[in-house]
Amino acid sequence: MNYDSENKVLLEVENLKKYFDIKQGFGKNNYVKAVEDVSFKIYKGETFGLVGESGCGKTTLGRAIIRLIEPTSGKITYDGDVIFDGENKKNVNMVPYRRKMQIIFQDPSASLDPRMTVGEIIGEALDVHKLFQGKLERKNRIEYLLDRVGLNTEHANRYPHEFSGGQQQRIGIARALAVEPEFIVCDEPISALDVSIQSQIVNMLEDMQEELGLTYLFIAHDLSVVRHISTRIGVMYLGNMVEIGDSDEIYHRALHPYTKTLLSAVPVPDPEANRNTQRIILEGDVPSPINPPSGCRFHTRCPYAKEICKEKVPEWREIEPEHFAACHIL
Repeated sequence: MNYDSENKVLLEVENLKKYFDIKQGFGKNNYVKAVEDVSFKIYKGETFGLVGESGCGKTTLGRAIIRLIEPTSGKITYDGDVIFDGENKKNVNMVPYRRKMQIIFQDPSASLDPRMTVGEIIGEALDVHKLFQGKLERKNRIEYLLDRVGLNTEHANRYPHEFSGGQQQRIGIARALAVEPEFIVCDEPISALDVSIQSQIVNMLEDMQEELGLTYLFIAHDLSVVRHISTRIGVMYLGNMVEIGDSDEIYHRALHPYTKTLLSAVPVPDPEANRNTQRIILEGDVPSPINPPSGCRFHTRCPYAKEICKEKVPEWREIEPEHFAACHIL
């Protein structure tokens, strides 16, 4: 589904933080700063891609947005309603929003209860939200969802371990669709699957978005897949959002040095073009989120770092229309 910046804002995240407490001996407390001061908007009907290295906070951000884990501070607004406000600590009843906001987990084998049949897994949400009248309507709804994701109706009586990885992910998608949501967090839904199965799942997600008017937060490592499916892309590094822009704009005119580094690592299928592509190699290891660097968190690995990068956190700015970045050299 296409969108433009005048479309309705479905989800807005403002200065979101998520810290995890850890013990460091002798009763001393410290924090893993998994998500640090992240702000962005997702428009109704779009797919917002979220990329970055492993451990940068993508999954934590996705789960905090739908409050599977509680954020530390910040503000989350869904369709005009504040569902989390770190300052006021308002206790919002999330049950009505569980119908509107769903998640597809990264590892389908770990996210499906092995003691429940597929029918019970999909039907559980129907039971919780009372979305059927009578057993026949419930059964018909489960069979419709199985058919919608490319499975057979007799699969309802089987257990998750009887399916392949791709089929298990389809079950996870059917479970997410059961309550007729508006917004789905796709947490690396294809990373554990074979390449041929990945394309099937991506195509299915696109078809469902067009048919049902869904909005996605699509978290992934594979930048080529993100480019294919996303309307806009956000790039994270060590808990911070460093760049947001239109998908084509990010790929053709990336601004932040870290984004350029990620894009240089994408394999090019044309051998001739691949030889002419210059790979940017970062030096050093990713810093610890327990004790992140001062100033710009990327300055310890950035080839363009200046003295100000070590001292001052870069301001989040709109460098070009609808193209945002946080970098001192821009």
